[in-house]
Amino acid sequence: MRRLVLFSFIILLISCKNENSKKEQAPALNFAELLKNYSEEGLELDPMKATNAGDSRFNTEYPNVLSDEYKAKKKAYYTKYKTALAEIDASLLTETEKMSKAVLEWDCDINLEAMTFKKDLMPIDQMWSKNLDFNQYAGGSNAQPFKTVQDYKDWLTRVDAYLVWLNTAIDKMKEGMETGYVLPKSLIVKVVPQFKSLSEGNVEDHLYFSPIKNMPESFTEAEQKELTDAYTNMVQNKIMPAHKQMAEFLKVDYMAKGRASSGINETPLGDAYYKHQIKKYTTTNMTADEIHELGLREVARIRSEMEAVKAEVGFKGDLKAFFDHVRTNKDLMPFTERSQVIAFYDSIHQVMKPQIDKLFGNKPKTPFEVRRTEPFREKSAAANYNPGSLDGTRPGIFYTPIPVVEEYNLFDKEDLFLHEAIPGHHFQISLAQESTELPDFRKTLWYSAYGEGWALYTESMGKELGLYKDPYQYFGMLSSEIHRAIRLVVDTGLHAKGWTREQAIAYSLENEAEAEDSIISEIERYMANPGQALSYKIGQLKLIELRAKGEEALGDKFDIREFHNQVLETGCIPLQLLEEKINTWIKKTGN
Repeated sequence: MRRLVLFSFIILLISCKNENSKKEQAPALNFAELLKNYSEEGLELDPMKATNAGDSRFNTEYPNVLSDEYKAKKKAYYTKYKTALAEIDASLLTETEKMSKAVLEWDCDINLEAMTFKKDLMPIDQMWSKNLDFNQYAGGSNAQPFKTVQDYKDWLTRVDAYLVWLNTAIDKMKEGMETGYVLPKSLIVKVVPQFKSLSEGNVEDHLYFSPIKNMPESFTEAEQKELTDAYTNMVQNKIMPAHKQMAEFLKVDYMAKGRASSGINETPLGDAYYKHQIKKYTTTNMTADEIHELGLREVARIRSEMEAVKAEVGFKGDLKAFFDHVRTNKDLMPFTERSQVIAFYDSIHQVMKPQIDKLFGNKPKTPFEVRRTEPFREKSAAANYNPGSLDGTRPGIFYTPIPVVEEYNLFDKEDLFLHEAIPGHHFQISLAQESTELPDFRKTLWYSAYGEGWALYTESMGKELGLYKDPYQYFGMLSSEIHRAIRLVVDTGLHAKGWTREQAIAYSLENEAEAEDSIISEIERYMANPGQALSYKIGQLKLIELRAKGEEALGDKFDIREFHNQVLETGCIPLQLLEEKINTWIKKTGN
């Protein structure tokens, strides 16, 4: 009898222990479900993100993000998950889950903060607005699929939704015109041609007609005719008139109200908005003054290195004269065909390949391509990287604008490839997307200080990767670095210190080798999106600092491949969280 009672008691203890264990595990399980729901609901809010990731469920949708209904839905989304996170006990989570919780808290906070400003009254600009993003899909060579008849019909539906947004944009800008939320005139001038180019010409030559020229041979004649008629109607009676209306509105009504000032603090958004933008793009609490002073110090440091290169090549003039020499040196502009530019980038990749294994333990499986930037945005676009799909079926693509091939200067193109392609954005983004550890929302999350900071950090690795053997190419790397240091000075100058567009252009011309047209485009870029330009240098300096800290603390135990793994395995995260992670790794490795 005693044995039976004792046995029953033991069974009861085990049962209670299992129950307690389940209770302890429940928060973690609930958290995993929370992350999944956050990702799924996020795709409904941002269906283009789903399309970019290769998820076709929302390929007909394009929400009107300017509508009150959408904004209310977005605010409720972030508020709900911010509240839910407060109920999660972090002590019961794994290390990866703890990081996800911290990242999600940051994401909710920064997005809710952004919604307190009326930036939606300035929805159009020459570089960052949604019409430019949308146009990239229209040619049929981007993430929007054009493989089946249904794919073609999906795009027609999505175009109709986009036109609703475009009409609302005009309404918002009219409201902004009455309340002081308007673009500088110098930016409006650049926007008008972007819309005008899509409002005229032959239907068959129009960007939005392009998918018809590449219809799969498997389509029947009836299907081809149906789609050709539908796309002709879409271009002729929807896209062209809508873009004509916008071009005329911008050129006449909006231009008349355009402001002469350059900085965002001259609008009702004021200093508070720029402070928010600094936090958003640097993921730090740095002030505009701190960043401005840091920029001045970095510019001075890099200029001294440039002087050394100038002496090495035997140039006798001052540094500004050397900038002009580099800008105009025809020996650095050897191309006569655009295909030669693409081949040049391919050759850089081949040189690097044997060195990659020495620096990286993990390399992405996602394929990679170099392409010319589409002509419709080529004149005002910078080189950029478009991520591949989550399943790896669509490659990562490095786009480079080549508007005039004979003027394509290659002195700074080795470091450009490192930044935009390999091991910059392609490695960082693809490895995050391919991760089996990260929750879905972190695979496509983007924090500029981390992502752009990593890409700029990789530029400094050129010699380790077998590049920069030509002093002009090394000067190109220094030029790119000083370009990002200059951004710290001019961005804060424009938006916090009352600088004019002309002052910012003059400072850049004094301190870098970029062509004047390119510098003007850059300064206007900063005017359109305050704070974004700060992220590169702030992120790069943090990564350099963390690498140096690891090398000093670990000595012979420091493994550069493992350091890069530690950085890249997290996906994009705020810099403070990355620093905490690397400090923990250094401590564990050193013990």
